[in-house]
Amino acid sequence: MKTKIVEWMKKETVLVVAWVLALLSMLAVPPDGGYADYVDVRTLLLLFSLMGVTAGCHALGLFRRLGEKLLCRAKSTRQLEFLLVMLCFFSSMLITNDVALITFVPFAVSVLRLAGQKKRVLFVVTMQTVAANLGSMLLPVGNPQNIYLYTQSGCSPAEFILLMLPYTLASFVLLCIALLLRRNHTLTPFAQREQEPMARVKLAVYGVLFILCLLAVLRVLPAWAAFAAVLVVLLVMDAPVLRRVDYALLATFVGFFVFVGNMGRIPLLRQGIEAMLLGHEALVSAALSQVISNVPAALLLSGFTQKWQLLLIGVNIGGLGTLIASMASLISYKCIAREFPEQKGRYLALFTGVNVAFLVILLALCVVLTGAL
Repeated sequence: MKTKIVEWMKKETVLVVAWVLALLSMLAVPPDGGYADYVDVRTLLLLFSLMGVTAGCHALGLFRRLGEKLLCRAKSTRQLEFLLVMLCFFSSMLITNDVALITFVPFAVSVLRLAGQKKRVLFVVTMQTVAANLGSMLLPVGNPQNIYLYTQSGCSPAEFILLMLPYTLASFVLLCIALLLRRNHTLTPFAQREQEPMARVKLAVYGVLFILCLLAVLRVLPAWAAFAAVLVVLLVMDAPVLRRVDYALLATFVGFFVFVGNMGRIPLLRQGIEAMLLGHEALVSAALSQVISNVPAALLLSGFTQKWQLLLIGVNIGGLGTLIASMASLISYKCIAREFPEQKGRYLALFTGVNVAFLVILLALCVVLTGAL
């Protein structure tokens, strides 16, 4: 039992840290009626709804099938790498960066092995990870920090997209340049495998649920309505999918909500954090992301600044850099560690080098566009 608890704590380190901080903060601010205002219920409902729908589509094999259809068109190693990387870049905008990596990183490893291109795995997986973390910047539904900051800011979808569009376009260009610099070789065309017919009724239902989720994100529908629809449908139609929802992430949000709420009620500490952030919102949020990852950084700093635009840019760009800057990056690392344990060191070195390069370039773009870090 003790071993299992230790293993669970290692797996859910961010959750444990969030609640240790929350409990410690309760010593300074004992629980009272003010705690009821800490938790952003709308964000939690939206996160659950989107995770439930994407988990259902993933269980149906939808994303993998779409990827295989695209790969049938690959005639060269350059086209193959473009397809594998851009699958992560564009899909992450709608299905989140972690789901994109869970789906397409193991898929890429299998495809590259079949194509006799195993030597390209480390580079492709590195670029897939960068692509997923950057592609997810564009839309409010792309990653947890976007959903949270979008909800907190009260901005319109158009305002959100226009803010992140220059960084998304720049990321796309950088990815293209990195891929075009690679040596190109001819490939034998892929043949798509025969597969059992997909459950079209389930797929249609998940499509409707996803539309409901988007309407809730856009504030056309209340978040509780989308949540209720997703929960009821999953319970009736596809209950096993409920086990695929990342409840640890939801619990992590609650822990940080409590911690940030309590910190905001300590005047001296609040003034210190606000002073540190003033004029350096993007830099501080990107730097903090390197240590505690970008989702906790967004939750922690959002209570101390009104400049949500710079905070949003900082935590999204801050998903680059270290391995833990974006927790989604650990998905790729675990896959490499499992499939190529002898290559872990090389992968980490390549991953860090590429991420730091992208981070520096995009932070420089932030300075040019906003005039501030």
